[in-house]
Amino acid sequence: MADPAPDATTDPPADPPGTPDAAYLERRTLRRGTAGPLLLAGLGVAYVVSGDFSGWNFGLAHGGFGGLAVAAALMALMYTCLVFSLAELAAILPTAGGGYGFARRALGPWGGFLTGTAILVEYVLAPAAIALFIGDYVASLHLFGLTSSWPVLLACFTLFIGIHLWGVGEALRFSFVVTGIAVAALVVFAAAALTRFDPARLHDLPPDPHALGASSWLPFGLLGIWSAFPFGMWFFLGVEGVPLAAEEARDPARSLPRAMAAALGVLLLLALLTFVAATGAGGAAGLREAGNPLVAALEPGGHPTTAGRIVNYAGLAGLVASFFSLIYAGSRQLFALSRAGYLPRFLSLTSRRKAPWTGLLVPGALGFVLAATSGDGARMLNVAVFGATISYALMSLSHIVLRRREPGLPRPYRTPGGALTSAVAFVLACAALVATFLVDVTAALVTLGVYAVAATYFALWSRHRLVASAPEEEFAALAAAEAELEG
Repeated sequence: MADPAPDATTDPPADPPGTPDAAYLERRTLRRGTAGPLLLAGLGVAYVVSGDFSGWNFGLAHGGFGGLAVAAALMALMYTCLVFSLAELAAILPTAGGGYGFARRALGPWGGFLTGTAILVEYVLAPAAIALFIGDYVASLHLFGLTSSWPVLLACFTLFIGIHLWGVGEALRFSFVVTGIAVAALVVFAAAALTRFDPARLHDLPPDPHALGASSWLPFGLLGIWSAFPFGMWFFLGVEGVPLAAEEARDPARSLPRAMAAALGVLLLLALLTFVAATGAGGAAGLREAGNPLVAALEPGGHPTTAGRIVNYAGLAGLVASFFSLIYAGSRQLFALSRAGYLPRFLSLTSRRKAPWTGLLVPGALGFVLAATSGDGARMLNVAVFGATISYALMSLSHIVLRRREPGLPRPYRTPGGALTSAVAFVLACAALVATFLVDVTAALVTLGVYAVAATYFALWSRHRLVASAPEEEFAALAAAEAELEG
């Protein structure tokens, strides 16, 4: 008889050496059928919504309104193509591996590992950065007399990881409610900001006379568009994580594509409303360095307004929603990589409530230490963006390869435009990857350093100890067997 799944408070038995038996996977199962299309769509919006409240505006300092507008439009195109490509892949392989699983089938073990590592970089670093921003918001709002310090960071990680350990259903419902509050506040903001809208404020930055193609709309020239790519991504960064909920979704082959399309539609609308309304109300010059651009747009000169206070509190809700959901995404990617042996296997153990408790606690502890010791949220977010662009390029390439190599693979959902759609995403992802060097060379080099360490670990150790019975590995093995039979 198989051993019961250990509770988070007990030490699990060590996994036997060699090929794991059935008990290995029984100790590593998630609660299936928990999330329907509505909760999944809410999860997709939750990943991203904090980016509407802050961060994107720093792109005004690199490209001005026109440069950031073009960059955001191109990044919107990239994410649209990427989401529709991933929807097809998620319907083919609805497992918690997400991008790792897709790349594993298309690009082999190395491709799967490098893609999964890039996703982990994004989903471990981004919550750490957002925790710092939550601390700053708590301090600026004078909540409970607290300051932005390590006790606030510890409270964030402890409280929200605790909800995740309680159960996935409770976690996703909590995320949905908080996200709804943040979205409602963005609508209130747009309505208030449009009453102060002045088209002249959109291009109030003086053109750089030394920049190629500089004008009032492109004050930093054509290169400013490229430099603004990473900030245009902030309106959408994270939505690609919806497939990581596949093993906990109801009818994932149908619900995941629908949820991803719905989430993307909401995010496109919010990006347009927020970007145009905020810049037209506060001016490109006034918002380019603002830590809280929406409040700055509603409160010129720092004079408090009712709408500004609403948006200020809602900004905290948006940060909580993204922090909470990104912890979820990171734990599922870590769970899948660990279950398949790419990372230490104890990281995929699940509790009696079917929560990957080690996959929540270990990256949570790492995120807390990074936030408490670094204090540089902007740098950590730049590292996360660099990791994200690597994963986007590899996931898009996976879609292209599978379309070419396995055209007969059953596809419950097919990407509109096929491989051409994912090719557009691939080209734009590579452009965004290079653009991160224009914004923060240090962040790019840090990410490459992490990649080098991870690749060394995989080459010397874990690639020789993969778990063939893990769902993503079985899927890849089936492809290899079919190819051998056809040969």
